[in-house]
Amino acid sequence: MTDTIDALIRLHAQAQPGKPMVIDPDQQLSYAELDAGTQELAAAFVAAGIGKGARVGLIMPNSVEWVRIAMAITRIGAVLVPLSTLLAAPELGAQLRVASVQYLITVEEFRGHRYLDDLSTVRADLPALRVVWTADQLPSGPGPGGIDAVTAAVTPSDTLAIMFTSGSSGPPKGVIHSHGNALRAVRSGLSARCVDADTRLYLPMPFFWVGGFGSGILTALSAGATLVTEQIPRPETTLRLVERERVTLFRGWPDQAEALARQSGAVGADLSSLRPGSLEALLPAEQRAEPGARAKLLGMTESFGPYCGFRADTDMPRSAWGSCGKPFEGMQLRIVDPDTGEPVPAGTIGMIQLRGPHMMRGICRRSREELFTPDGYYPTGDLGHLDDDGFLFFHGRSDDMFKVSGATVYPSEVEQALRTIDGVDNACVADVSGAVGAIVVGDVTVDQLRAAARDRLSAFKVPTVWLLVASDDDIPRKATGKVDVAKVRALLAAQ
Repeated sequence: MTDTIDALIRLHAQAQPGKPMVIDPDQQLSYAELDAGTQELAAAFVAAGIGKGARVGLIMPNSVEWVRIAMAITRIGAVLVPLSTLLAAPELGAQLRVASVQYLITVEEFRGHRYLDDLSTVRADLPALRVVWTADQLPSGPGPGGIDAVTAAVTPSDTLAIMFTSGSSGPPKGVIHSHGNALRAVRSGLSARCVDADTRLYLPMPFFWVGGFGSGILTALSAGATLVTEQIPRPETTLRLVERERVTLFRGWPDQAEALARQSGAVGADLSSLRPGSLEALLPAEQRAEPGARAKLLGMTESFGPYCGFRADTDMPRSAWGSCGKPFEGMQLRIVDPDTGEPVPAGTIGMIQLRGPHMMRGICRRSREELFTPDGYYPTGDLGHLDDDGFLFFHGRSDDMFKVSGATVYPSEVEQALRTIDGVDNACVADVSGAVGAIVVGDVTVDQLRAAARDRLSAFKVPTVWLLVASDDDIPRKATGKVDVAKVRALLAAQ
């Protein structure tokens, strides 16, 4: 059974011992080294009192060492709690408290954050916290022979990790995943993401988010692939790393890929190793699809990453262009009326609800009854519709929709219509005191936009507040790359 971290590490260490599992700019770790190194560290953790179910926090930027520590923790059935390197002291204290972290491993400083200093200001409110280690002062102990009995006791149903969401609104949530549900979720999306054993994957996402931990580390581990990572992505260093390590698959943020593409000529990096399925801005023009032809993977922390997609190197049927593809095997999806909770017909926009073995086990300090419907579905808060063939079209967050004269406006529907207008490169829509507002990137006038929008949208959906900007860089975004709706709304209100 390979539905535990320990089983996967042992499998690949035996099958391909010399193959690199993870590479950063300064070091790399083969599957055999990962096995031996994590056994040794895991034995030291056990000797230090960390056992099955113990909750261990980790604050560290992406690196080979992050992977070694995390895998050692999870091999013995302890619960990994990745913590953001961006947290301020009150946020750090809140997450440590919510997750009842007992042991904490942290770097002393990263990008101006001094975590030990921050911890000193909140530790009095952390009764569960027993021990704090810096990353260069980890415990050492007996040899690897002592952990076989411990790892053999770990089952797919045991908790693997508590992942904090990046938080689209409100405080972040500590989402609980088991070994089995997380690894099954990762495996269900390997084909759609074009990942196999020959893949050399670059991913810029931080490992403390499910996009980095699941779509990076556990994706490579599940497929027996190689992961390439770095602490701080910068265009020149990233391009050189991709070139040096002959990366075959570049996944992550489209914005980052576009920025790299703009600078690749000046840097002179050879990106010929990249294959279809990578973000298209970095591929030769002849390998790029028409806009909308390829699926935009849709996922969330609660589903341990993508739950819907289509092969990233393959065009969808024309009727499905602009969609997120289809739900992966093992994921049940339905669309319901946001007010009544009743399923709606195909083609009708409603809230997306999810159910299945890949979903989270729960959320810290929340009961199952608070989270799931009586028949076991999780209301995601996302809006979408299914077409007659089962392709899912995303329409934003339910808390982003708004009313104009009593009628519901879905921002994504207006955005998609505006993007079909000649001269429009991108558009973001938000409510402005009960009116529809739009930020538009492109070479077009407001009069042209208004006239074209009237041909595409009902009158109440046509924006009445407009802001024209020169490039995508003028659209406010969060650290995750998502559009910052609050700042978009503020910019539009200033008009």
